[in-house]
Amino acid sequence: MTRRTEWPGSADDTSSAAGDAETRNGRRGRRGREDGGGPSSSRAETGPPRTPEEQARAICLRLLTGSPRTRKQLADALHQRGIPEEAAEEVLSRFEDVGLIDDAAFADAWVESRHHGRGLARRALARELRTKGVDSALIDVAVGRLDSEQEESTARELVDRKLRATRGLDREKRLRRLAGMLARKGYPEGLALRVVKRALEEEGEDPELLEQHLPEA
Repeated sequence: MTRRTEWPGSADDTSSAAGDAETRNGRRGRRGREDGGGPSSSRAETGPPRTPEEQARAICLRLLTGSPRTRKQLADALHQRGIPEEAAEEVLSRFEDVGLIDDAAFADAWVESRHHGRGLARRALARELRTKGVDSALIDVAVGRLDSEQEESTARELVDRKLRATRGLDREKRLRRLAGMLARKGYPEGLALRVVKRALEEEGEDPELLEQHLPEA
């Protein structure tokens, strides 16, 4: 049979030493609390405070995890959280360099989503992108991807969805309500009236009577 050899500092000795140390530490801890302090503090537990750059990176990453953001949106968020401007600019520029911030891609995706999802016209899309701080040149490129034919086609789809809800109204109210819906989505007045007039004519309205209710150019 092999005898187990207990080396100095073996598990039994370590357990005993740990117990003695725990007892001594407990006594010191109680004395420390009685003296108004202790061997450790909340500062030691949490570590040194993070630098402004580290805070800025954490804020930006958290926001970008939820959805894409423009540089202006992130800059505003950092300002609201008290991040110094120099630290914010350094982090935002770094994020642009590695592609985490891309206002051009943001604008393209915004136009694609909002035009097909909400039926917004170029004018409304440009207005929304401006409020998000996208550069005018990038906005022009993004909304320029929608040509006039696509815009008119989408306007007609919007009118077709609303036609049934306006049946029973008189001719002038129908025309005004449908054209107003398109105007709120950013469609120019001329295009809106043309699309609505054509839709009502196809439904059987008299073209000459419709003309009487159209505003003068």
